[in-house]
Formats: sequence, C-alpha cells, structure tokens
Amino acid sequence: MTGIELREWRDADAAAVLQAFQSEDMRRQAPWPMITLKDAQGWIAAWEGVGHAFAVTLDGQVAGNVAVTGIDRHLNGWVSYWTVPEARGRGVAAIATSMLAEWAFKERGLFRLELGHRVNNPASCKVALKAGFLAEGIERAKLSYDGVRYDVERHARLATD
Repeated sequence: MTGIELREWRDADAAAVLQAFQSEDMRRQAPWPMITLKDAQGWIAAWEGVGHAFAVTLDGQVAGNVAVTGIDRHLNGWVSYWTVPEARGRGVAAIATSMLAEWAFKERGLFRLELGHRVNNPASCKVALKAGFLAEGIERAKLSYDGVRYDVERHARLATD
C-alpha cells in the first residue's frame, strides 16, 4: 500500500482526532472523554515531552496514530498504534508501525521496542506480527476495562531483527 506517511501532529488535526475517538473501541482507550475540539487539542498537546507520536496519514488524510513512549536508559521504548475504522483491514497500521520502528531505531537510536495487545484483539496481534514484532508471552490479567480483566500478549522488535 502506498500513500502512507508519518508526520508530527498539528493543532489543525483536532477534528480528525475527535472523530477517531467517537468509535466504541476508541472511546475506551481515550485518556479522557473526547467530546469537544478542545479535548482533542489537549490529546495532541499531551504528547509533548512524553515520547514521539506521529499522525499516520493515508493519501494526506489522518488515518491513525503511532507512538513510542516510555523510553528508558536501556534504549527500550513502548509502541502504541491505532487507526480510524475506515483504515482498518487495509494494512495501514502494520505499515505505519513498521515505519515508526525504523524511525525509532535509526533516528532515536533505540534498540528494543515493545508493545502489548489484549489477547481478545486478534487484529492488533496481526498488526504487531506484520510490523515485525515477535510474540514473547502472555501477561495475565494486566488490563482492566469496566471491571473486566484482560490478558495481554507482549511483542518486541529489536534493532537487530
């Protein structure tokens, strides 16, 4: 798939962020309720100083987010990703996550990237595997949403992979 690019988030992307967080699965993952453009602008601003987040664009339109955070002294980082519903199932997330990994290894000098997904989310697992992240194991009952505990599968990709 062509037409996928990573770029810095812009204040002008707030409407796209707000729209993205309206889908049911994304609402659960929002750090706070996304109701207004100000909420979405806050989400964009909140990335400042916590890592590197990039808008994923598909043919110039915002289609998702990829980020690496939690960078430690061992040159490890935590990867996260999401795409808007319209971009799912098209390989956008896997390509963007692979692009992020290459950037993190080459530009940021990281050695190990980790990510995790709920085991009941096979689509996210496919993204991780297609982006070159190998499965490393299950973290039992790691996440809790609405009082329900979820196991998480951990994946990692090394600069030497």
